[in-house]
Amino acid sequence: MIENEEKVPKKELVGKVQQLISQGYRFVTISCVELDEKYFDLLYHFDKDLTLITLRVVVERGETVPSITVLLFGAFLIENETQDHFGIVFEDSVLDFGGKLYLGDDVRRTPFCKYGIKDVSKTKQESE
Repeated sequence: MIENEEKVPKKELVGKVQQLISQGYRFVTISCVELDEKYFDLLYHFDKDLTLITLRVVVERGETVPSITVLLFGAFLIENETQDHFGIVFEDSVLDFGGKLYLGDDVRRTPFCKYGIKDVSKTKQESE
């Protein structure tokens, strides 16, 4: 278990991030963990005076997550990276690369997922 961790419903995420900002916390990063075929954990890390606070948001595969870029513009990089590597889409992001921040067209989608998204268009082309 992570110290100073708080489980937050995704609908309350932006409000909770706003609270942390107003208390003087700075955004560090987002970590993503694929839990199983159906769920991910998104871990939002914040720091103040060398104390780390983590917000844990459980996301079902295929669900969208509210973007925190409306509050923290710099979060667009890690949100886009998470989208590239895990397929999680952040709604209302101020800068959305649509899954192409790091990955080219020839790269398998969601390369960090054990239970990745299959590209059925390539499978159909290969069998023809």
